[in-house]
Amino acid sequence: MPYATPLTEQEIADGLGSLPEWHREGDTMLRVVSCPTFPAAIALVNRVAEAAESANHHPDIGIRWRTVTFTLTTHATGGLTGKDLTMAAAIDRLAENE
Repeated sequence: MPYATPLTEQEIADGLGSLPEWHREGDTMLRVVSCPTFPAAIALVNRVAEAAESANHHPDIGIRWRTVTFTLTTHATGGLTGKDLTMAAAIDRLAENE
């Protein structure tokens, strides 16, 4: 699967098939995580920030009390790439206990 080039519609569908917490909105993919407390939400954001920095691929993050919304796209290519699927899987692992 291409990593830095836009994914085909089939590749996106296949990738989202293995990421059931995520859904597509246009050229982005989103996941909403409900945390038990506001500090837990901030801790999750901090864990994701570390992973994103290591991967050099950063999600847009929205925080509303105990709810965190992650949005992924590869701005440089104008759509979804393998980087987005990889980061989504990393976010899933980090959010596993929320």
